[in-house]
Amino acid sequence: MFVDSHCHLDRIELNDFDNRFSTLMEKCDAARIEHMLCVSIDLESYPAMRELVDDYPRVSVSVGVHPMADEAQQLDETLLEQLAEDDRVVAIGETGLDYYYHKGDTGWQQERFRQHVRCAVKTDKPLIIHTRDAGDDTLDILGEEEAKSCGGVIHCFTETMEFAEKAMDIGFMISFSGIVTFNNADALRAVAKAVPDDRILIETDSPYLAPKPHRGKQNWPSLVSHVAETLAQVRGTTAEHIAEISRQNFYRLFKDAKRGEAG
Repeated sequence: MFVDSHCHLDRIELNDFDNRFSTLMEKCDAARIEHMLCVSIDLESYPAMRELVDDYPRVSVSVGVHPMADEAQQLDETLLEQLAEDDRVVAIGETGLDYYYHKGDTGWQQERFRQHVRCAVKTDKPLIIHTRDAGDDTLDILGEEEAKSCGGVIHCFTETMEFAEKAMDIGFMISFSGIVTFNNADALRAVAKAVPDDRILIETDSPYLAPKPHRGKQNWPSLVSHVAETLAQVRGTTAEHIAEISRQNFYRLFKDAKRGEAG
């Protein structure tokens, strides 16, 4: 059984699934996807996302505002804490820093990131971190805001081994996406080979970043098996082993997620 530790089910185009969300979920069952974490990117679309998955206990959710969301999307820290009280909310985020797309003033982005970290620490829910071209600032803020007390995951990991070691030192897991299967990802595969078993998660980031051999097409949770297969190849093990260790790591980190809910 596989766990997709990071997906955006509400963003998947359903024309590939008879235009029915239930069909998508049935196909996830058939593909042995035991659990999925549907990740929030803004508070405006959160209510609809939460309603979409309400009948599917094998789907947990997070709540937060993506770092690439416009500066105008002010974050109400009190509202974030209130939403996090929902039993289906197992994490805060995705949050973090993105200096690749956001040039110039990053102060507002850093403050919004700090708000998420404070909420995670207060509610004792792990963080889902997006970081791009902002490694040092990401680690600095996590340290300054004492994120070690709540832990979390660096999702869709593309950083260096040095960054991974520093993140793991403060209690974070490392999640690999379809990027690890790409032809130009040798450096990332070297990191994937070195990360300890007890720190690995796998994800799709659906509907984005479909792995080989589906690159360029819409991604969905079933394709997480390709991530597991690539990790197995570089680590000299089996996809089944990767599936199991990442599954156990997921439930250990996201302790509020319900186990074994696939149909």
